[in-house]
Amino acid sequence: MQPGVTVAVEVPLIGDPRLKSWAKVVTNVDLEKAGGWAYGGEFLSVGGIQDLIAPSVLLVYGERGSRGNPRPQARVYTVNPDSTLSLHAEAEGGTWARTLRDRVIELLEREPSRPKERPWDENLIGYSDEALRSELARRQQPH
Repeated sequence: MQPGVTVAVEVPLIGDPRLKSWAKVVTNVDLEKAGGWAYGGEFLSVGGIQDLIAPSVLLVYGERGSRGNPRPQARVYTVNPDSTLSLHAEAEGGTWARTLRDRVIELLEREPSRPKERPWDENLIGYSDEALRSELARRQQPH
């Protein structure tokens, strides 16, 4: 996915807050590594608002059960330009990382969707010619 706009997003807390939990904006998947170590990217705090780039892929991990016998669970979301999250996959148990891997790779390789096109609007008059040319050039670049 390519960088977009920064939006404020509520990063969910899954599992029991007394056990291990984390979130990560995933930028790559290393097929040579196992478990959560295969997912490259920036760690985030869970259970609060974070400024994230939309679109991006968000992996959220948590555990439930007891400290002696925790049960992992994980979810994969995409961050949307309207500050919402779209759930794409979830997995539980010791094989969560492998279960989610192919879906995460697919999401990382997907082209971001273009915003819905709108007709001409008089608000465009307020933009400089240079700003409009720059936006047109950006839209005409191959992805």
